[in-house]
Amino acid sequence: MAAPAYALIATDLDGTLLRGDDTVSDRTRAALARAAAAGARHIVVTGRPAPRVKPLLDDLGGSGLAVCAQGAQLYDAGADRLLWSLTLDRELAEQAIGKIEAEVGQVFAAVDQDGVEGLTLIEPGYLMPHPTLPAVRVHHRAALWTEPISKVLLRHPALSDDELASVARAAVGPLATVTMSGPGTVELQPRGVTKATGLELAAERLGAGPADTIAFGDMPNDVPMFAWAARGVAMANAHPELKAVADEVTASNEEDGVAVVLERLTG
Repeated sequence: MAAPAYALIATDLDGTLLRGDDTVSDRTRAALARAAAAGARHIVVTGRPAPRVKPLLDDLGGSGLAVCAQGAQLYDAGADRLLWSLTLDRELAEQAIGKIEAEVGQVFAAVDQDGVEGLTLIEPGYLMPHPTLPAVRVHHRAALWTEPISKVLLRHPALSDDELASVARAAVGPLATVTMSGPGTVELQPRGVTKATGLELAAERLGAGPADTIAFGDMPNDVPMFAWAARGVAMANAHPELKAVADEVTASNEEDGVAVVLERLTG
């Protein structure tokens, strides 16, 4: 079998590798296996924190690295430990939320705690955009800050995701990085942290670089990853902002878009 066109395959999870029911299709599994047999490495690059990624990696038979929490965590799935993590200063997070609320009124917040056992905590009024992910409801916002966190998730009762993200970027300024990672998911993460920074760390450990990497994604938080990788492939269901910078648009996550491209590349 010929060497793969790209030695590193970086895939987002939700809306990209995963179908809506949180499963990976048999076709996509087969395409990833074929690429692996040709010598390529597959790495997950996701906004989900490490505890929410481990079951999926176990299902895929993955024991390697995963970039989690929008790049704030580098996770070793086989050892179930974080090789690297960066937390969001909780005082800065509170200040950032206050600045956003000064512009648009009340928002509802959640946090992902740091660590391989970290919980997702949600304050009253916050609705999980992805109901299959476990979360613990707290009684008041102050309870969100009891342990170190990797990021904050925000929702607004009236504004669209694009509107909230735009306001948040202007209001937060240098306090944190603002990303939009999925429907109903606007996030605050440590300043300067993106999927690209996490992917670069992982690639270095695997002996790979941008020229070796093809990236798949569906949301604006994947833009930095596309800028870093040699080739960026957006799903048909992707946000227009990502499609605008993609080298290629494939089929949707429900139509095995990742497999469509990998099958072509592996012959």
